[in-house]
Amino acid sequence: MTTPGNSADDYWRPPGVGAPPGEPDLAGAPPAEPHPAGAPPAEPHPAGAPPADPDPPPTTPPGGYTGPPPTIPPPADWHPPLHVQPPPPRQLPGQDLTALDRAEQRAQHLTWSVGAVVAVILLALSCAFCLRLVR
Repeated sequence: MTTPGNSADDYWRPPGVGAPPGEPDLAGAPPAEPHPAGAPPAEPHPAGAPPADPDPPPTTPPGGYTGPPPTIPPPADWHPPLHVQPPPPRQLPGQDLTALDRAEQRAQHLTWSVGAVVAVILLALSCAFCLRLVR
């Protein structure tokens, strides 16, 4: 069910295009002026004098973007405050490269040995399963 005048396409309808038949065309009507900064309408002055004009809104270019705010570079000799001076880094102990190579070779031999044992076990299980299927 649709409500007259509240079509889903109303939002996308360009200005100046008429409303559906039987509905008033609001595209030609001037938009209502909102109060500046969303303020409620001003009440009359108690003394009967007209209230003073509020400050005019800042002027913005047609796109609405005024650009980035201006920046002021710091003085040339400015540095952030330094509170604690960290100690210099320590020296790492020396490495025994031959011992590292031997340990790596032992680890590689262990890996290959475990892999070979697993492969033999899987091969034996596969053969046993195939023989059982054949019988």
